[in-house]
Amino acid sequence: MHHEELAPLQRPRYGSIVDDERLSAEEMDERRRQNIAYEYLCHLEEAKRWMEVCLEEELPATTELEEGLRNGVYLAKLAKFFAPNVVSDKKIYDVEQARYKRSGLHFRHTDNTVQWLRAMESIGLPKIFYPETTDVYDRKNIPRMIYCIHALSLYLFKLGLAPQIQDLLGKVDFTEEEISNMRKELEKYGIQMPSFSKIGGILASELSVDEAALHAAVIAINEAIEKGIAEQTIVTLRNPNAMLLNVDEELAQDYQNELFEAKRRKESNARLKVNGAISEEERDVYEELLTQAEIQGNINKINIHIALVQVNEAIDQQDEVALMAGLNRTALSLLEVLPQNSSWYLMQLCNSKEQKMQIAGVPNMLDKSEIQNEVSVANAEAEAHKLKLIAVDNINTTIRNCDPSKTLVALMKPEAQLPVVHPFAAVFYQTELFNLQQQNAVNYLAHDELSIAVEMLSAVVLLNQALENKDLLMIKNHLRTPCIGFNNLEEENFQRYADTLLSIKSEASSQGQDYLSWNDIQNCIDMVNMQIKEENERIIAIGQINEAIDQGNPEKTLETLLLPTAKLQDVKPVNARHYQDVLYHAKAQKCKESQDESALLWLDEIQKGINDGNNDIKEAVILAVGTSVINKSLEKGDSQPILMILQSKFGLRVIPECAENYFRNLSEAKNMKAREDSNESPWIKLVMKNMYDYYYNVETEEGTCDAPEGVVPKTSWLTGEEIQSIVGQVTANYNREQLWLANENLIVQLQARARGFLVRKNYQERKAYLQSQEPSAIKIQAFWKGYKQRKSYIDRLKVLQGNVAAIVKIQSWVKMWLAKRSYRKRLQYFKDHNDEIVKIQAFLRANKAREDYRTLIGAENPPLTVLRKFAYLLDQSDLDFQEELEVTRLREEVVTKIRSNQQLEKDLNLMDIKIGLLVKNRITLQDVVLHSKKLNKKSKSQLEEMVMVDKQGIKGLSKERRRKLEAYQHLFYLLQTNPTYLAKLIFQMPQNKSTKFMDTVIFTLYNYASNQREEYLLLKLFKTALEEEINSKVDQIQDIVTGNPTVIKMVVSFNRGARGQNTLRQLLAPVVKEIMEDKSLIINTSPVDVYKSWVNQLEMQTGEASKLPYDVTTEQALTHTEVVNKLESSIQSLRAVTDKVLTTIFSSLNMMPYGMRYIAKVLKSSLHEKFPDATEDELLKIVGNLLYYRYMNPAIVAPDGFDIIDITAGGQIHPDQRRNLGCVAKVLQHAASNKLFEGESEHLSSMNTYLSQTYQKFRIFFQAACDVPEPEEKFNIDEYSDMVTLSKPVIYISIEEIINTHSLLLEHQDAIATEPNDLLNELLEGLGPVPDVESFLGEGAVDPNDPNRASTLNQLAKTEISLSLTSKYELREGEDQDLKSLMIKTKRLIVDVIRTQPGDTLLEILETPATAQQESEHLKLAEKRAILDSKTPEKMKHSQSIFEDGQLPLEQKKRKIQRNLRTLEQAGLVSSATKYQEIINEIAKDIRNQRRYRHHRKAELVKLQQTLNALNSKTTFYEEQINYYNTYIKTCLDNLTRKNSRRSIKVDGKEEVKGSKKLKQTSLKYTAARLHEKGVILEIEDLQTNQFKNVMFDITPGEEVGDFEIKAKFLGVEMEKVQLHFQDLLQMQYEGVAVMKMFDKAKVNVNLLIFLLNKKFYGK
Repeated sequence: MHHEELAPLQRPRYGSIVDDERLSAEEMDERRRQNIAYEYLCHLEEAKRWMEVCLEEELPATTELEEGLRNGVYLAKLAKFFAPNVVSDKKIYDVEQARYKRSGLHFRHTDNTVQWLRAMESIGLPKIFYPETTDVYDRKNIPRMIYCIHALSLYLFKLGLAPQIQDLLGKVDFTEEEISNMRKELEKYGIQMPSFSKIGGILASELSVDEAALHAAVIAINEAIEKGIAEQTIVTLRNPNAMLLNVDEELAQDYQNELFEAKRRKESNARLKVNGAISEEERDVYEELLTQAEIQGNINKINIHIALVQVNEAIDQQDEVALMAGLNRTALSLLEVLPQNSSWYLMQLCNSKEQKMQIAGVPNMLDKSEIQNEVSVANAEAEAHKLKLIAVDNINTTIRNCDPSKTLVALMKPEAQLPVVHPFAAVFYQTELFNLQQQNAVNYLAHDELSIAVEMLSAVVLLNQALENKDLLMIKNHLRTPCIGFNNLEEENFQRYADTLLSIKSEASSQGQDYLSWNDIQNCIDMVNMQIKEENERIIAIGQINEAIDQGNPEKTLETLLLPTAKLQDVKPVNARHYQDVLYHAKAQKCKESQDESALLWLDEIQKGINDGNNDIKEAVILAVGTSVINKSLEKGDSQPILMILQSKFGLRVIPECAENYFRNLSEAKNMKAREDSNESPWIKLVMKNMYDYYYNVETEEGTCDAPEGVVPKTSWLTGEEIQSIVGQVTANYNREQLWLANENLIVQLQARARGFLVRKNYQERKAYLQSQEPSAIKIQAFWKGYKQRKSYIDRLKVLQGNVAAIVKIQSWVKMWLAKRSYRKRLQYFKDHNDEIVKIQAFLRANKAREDYRTLIGAENPPLTVLRKFAYLLDQSDLDFQEELEVTRLREEVVTKIRSNQQLEKDLNLMDIKIGLLVKNRITLQDVVLHSKKLNKKSKSQLEEMVMVDKQGIKGLSKERRRKLEAYQHLFYLLQTNPTYLAKLIFQMPQNKSTKFMDTVIFTLYNYASNQREEYLLLKLFKTALEEEINSKVDQIQDIVTGNPTVIKMVVSFNRGARGQNTLRQLLAPVVKEIMEDKSLIINTSPVDVYKSWVNQLEMQTGEASKLPYDVTTEQALTHTEVVNKLESSIQSLRAVTDKVLTTIFSSLNMMPYGMRYIAKVLKSSLHEKFPDATEDELLKIVGNLLYYRYMNPAIVAPDGFDIIDITAGGQIHPDQRRNLGCVAKVLQHAASNKLFEGESEHLSSMNTYLSQTYQKFRIFFQAACDVPEPEEKFNIDEYSDMVTLSKPVIYISIEEIINTHSLLLEHQDAIATEPNDLLNELLEGLGPVPDVESFLGEGAVDPNDPNRASTLNQLAKTEISLSLTSKYELREGEDQDLKSLMIKTKRLIVDVIRTQPGDTLLEILETPATAQQESEHLKLAEKRAILDSKTPEKMKHSQSIFEDGQLPLEQKKRKIQRNLRTLEQAGLVSSATKYQEIINEIAKDIRNQRRYRHHRKAELVKLQQTLNALNSKTTFYEEQINYYNTYIKTCLDNLTRKNSRRSIKVDGKEEVKGSKKLKQTSLKYTAARLHEKGVILEIEDLQTNQFKNVMFDITPGEEVGDFEIKAKFLGVEMEKVQLHFQDLLQMQYEGVAVMKMFDKAKVNVNLLIFLLNKKFYGK
């Protein structure tokens, strides 16, 4: 709908006659009805715009506004706008309309309408305007509601609470279709349209005392306004009869201007309405004059504007006094303006205005609602500040009193506005705060000081708790907390902080200190930082040392070793050279061992090198001194000190008895080295550890590692090593000598054993010799024996040579006999083992075949010889065709049955609603009977109609129709195989249309995924559409949960429908049946419901009114022990039952439909891609929302609605069973989303731990559910699949769906096919405009003179036809753009060739000419294929080009193969270098896929049969329901015939008058006093209890069972009467309504009234 505002007189009113054409009476009546519909649409648009201004939110479109207001949500929000003290958000049911969007209207939505009516009553709107609740909810009289909204707007404008509603008549446009539709809706209402123009007059007459005086005063005001003199206008405005309020003389000119403009606008709108359409008699005087309410509204508008200007000027001037004067002005009617809070008002309003200016960029005035809001905020802040100061005083007092428990209570008070305090650390808070208070100069902590201190102390407490639990992660997190205020924190040092704090905490705990203070923790942090700093400096020093070692400079090395940061011990400068050598050697050794040239020496290795160097020098000095002393003693000939020096300096174990020997040997050795060289230097050289040199001056006793310059070491002296060697040799000789002397006997024995060994050795050698010569001895013996044997042989040979003939004869006989015996024996053996031989041969052949097949499927490049053996598998047998036909037939039946059942289900639901309305007397029995006849007729003939194919229609034999059919087949093939088009189309349509489009066209296009190919393509569509929706429409990750994504809804609907219904049933049916069959199971987790049930039970048992209140809150209900006990019992039962359901769900992961799991995987990955910062938990919650909440949860809550359980016709689930399932579903829903019970569900908080544990299980389940393969791998489908399948894909679609799809594609063509050369554009251009139904059916399908032609065409539009989908863009002769098709054709030709001509490679076969025999075999093969193709059904035939290729001669095929191979090689698909092995591999792949396809086809046959059986069962169930409804209707007819004495209803719906009299019913009479004693009557408004005896109630049964008429009489005078339906009473009792109102005055106890009626009329 398009709206356009124009000047009032530029547009003719809709329906006005603008030419001289004379209209007939019928045409004028039609035009009048169109005018009424247009005017009503204008009033709808007026109400919509006014409500949008008030609510500050967008309402549904004008044509959808009526339906959008039925749930009462917008009406309740409007009530909250003008009466916030009466209606709050909590009182609005389904405020976000989530329940309404999910499952439509609910009876509780009527509560919203009631709230609106009460709000209007509270502000005093006259009740003459009020609609009934049923007018709104049941859509009985929506115009009445719109009329009331107009009256309300005028009344609120008069009160200054809302803007004035606009008059849009003639200013907005509506399409002819919209106006016609509205006209039909208004005709359905069958009501008189209320007069919107007379609202002002009616409102004035309803509110005034003297209508005539008021009318005269209003007319006088209008005349004064017309004159334009402000002084006269103000006089008329102040006339008491006008009943105008707040008229200020100083604003006279403003009033005049505003009222004059308002009157001009009203006159202009009135002129638009006239145009001759309304007679003077019908016109209302107030159509051009301002009403009293409009005048008051405009006065209020001026007053409010002036007051707002004053307030805003005071805000700008920071004038507190002026601001208070403005806020207290009567015009603003602000609430709770307190003088003591004036400074708060000024500050709050200044801030608000400044923020508003910053947002808008220009100065703006605050309006009334903003000022009221800021005043309320300022009041709250002022009160909070006052309470805060009191709380701070209390805290300081408790701190001084040193009572930790009271201090804790004071700190935790909300009024103190302090951070969170942890009760377990009360002593710590007391101690630390007391110390802070003592340090304060005034011994008082202000709020800011307390807030900072408490926040820091709480953080320290949590850190201590983490230290106590040794939770490293929490320790680090608490250290990072900004509020804790630690200094010098380094991120890389957090692990050290944690470890050090743990050790300090452990030490403090052992000493009795419970908590580490803030200073303790800060000191620890500083200490760790210092340690790490020192470590870093030491690391730097170690690097420098390693660099110096590499440089080989002893001075540089010494300098780095002496660095203070290195902290090395015992570094002696004199040993610098040796340090360099030792450390360099150690580093080289480390590089060698680690095979890392860049290896460095570590600190401990450097320290070890220093220590080793020091020890080396020390040992060298001792050795040098000893060497010097010994050599000097030897020169002097003094042997005395030799022994001592050897022991002390050399550390040798010497023997005193050998002293002389030592001296003698050493002297001899020295003398041998002595030489005549008097210039020998005093330096001697020592080698430390065989690698380091050390020089020692024997004169100065100085030592050094550096060789003295120009000095040659002594060579005449014995070195240390030589001395040690000589002494060692002497000692060893002495020890050996002593050893011999001590063991003389043992030595003798040793010698004897040695001699014995030598004798035995000689014996063994002789024996071995003899054994080694044994062959020679044997040879000698053999020679002798041979000589004797040869001599005997020669003699025998001479005898035989003399008898040669006889010998030959004997040999031939013997050989013949042996051969015969051997042959017979072998032959008998074969006969005895015939079975085994056959098995062996079969095994060998099978083994060879298996080996060849393994080569075919396993080898990367299978040879052509192997491929040739299995090429026959690509042929199609009769069984293949039969199975394909059977699959096609079953698929058609399944799709048809699904659509048939869907239609049956819709009709049965409508029948159910009609019977429900019949029970409540909302419709007549005739309506139900007519619908029943329609239902019976449809159930009998529906299948025949749905499969009807008109031979005269699009499937006719004409060329034009055939071309049209093929065009549609090409179009739907493109839509089916390219999901992008449909994905875009879905989001181009409104959501309500896209949902219907999905349920009909799209699921039909994919045959409800009845085979793997279509399931694969449908999943691809879902995936593409879901990714498109997430990328374009999801701004926050929670939008998936809070919104209603189209694709998610489609996926769930599909998987819960015909395809996934059996799965869901198998998954949940057993556990749901178990829960329902447990009669003892009663779960009720609502304390209020449990309480009411308990009270109802008491009253029904006793028949007396309970003294307990009827309406209680949750907290009040929980004060009763009985309620708590029942609630605990329910929770225990609930947990046990939930565990059963969980076990079933978790153990049946593999039963879940693959499509659901795959879409869950796509959903998770797509969200992760768009929101990379989202955590795994957030993503899994979204997955859980799909898999559990949307897929499983509704089936648990309503198993009868999703065919989880079998319900007999007329049967239903007991309310207790449904409540049990609802409670289980609620717990599972909370667990799956990790949502704990809080707020209104606080009484269930004992289950929160259970919910957390269950969530972890759900988390694992959701992760496992997303772990599924891709569809290509799952279904083994690729881009070649459609080319090699036996049959073409077929869909069954109605004519109406084809037309709708064609129309939608054309409508949104620019959005879904943006490129000009897009294939879709070409197909749509070929199809042309959208055809109508009759062109599909063909001429003559419907009689043009048929009066019901439109309805007949509408019915025929549902006729289904089958389309065999094919691609228009296959490769044709001479074309080379489609390489895939060329590849497929080439493979077919190669298979034909290799089957008749053998060869090792394809190249060899192609180059070798075929023999005549091979040509003959190939010809037979072609003929056989032609015969088979002639028997093939049309749907399964290949394209014509493929058939023609198959009929070519062998040599022509080979030439064509060579041409194709050259084309494919140019495209890079094959290579002659590999002898075209690539195409051989592709053929091998086709053979493998053919086997898999046959296997999948057999599985699909079984699956389709199972699905068909399930659908037949469902059809049987629907037929049983139809029979049940027929029986019910027949019973109703019989009862009505017997009971109704005046009318009877025939089956055709006509009435018949009868003359029998009505039977008189027995009535029941009670005084109000008597009913009050029984507890039935609780009170009667405006009537004292002692007057109850004067009131008489007469209860009379009605004509229908369960209907009662109740009359009320006061002092015998009949006052009122009401119709009461017993079914309504039972419904109220079921809903927990304990008290109802009768006659709008008497309050009645529902339970006791039911008890009374049961007892008196039904004998119960």
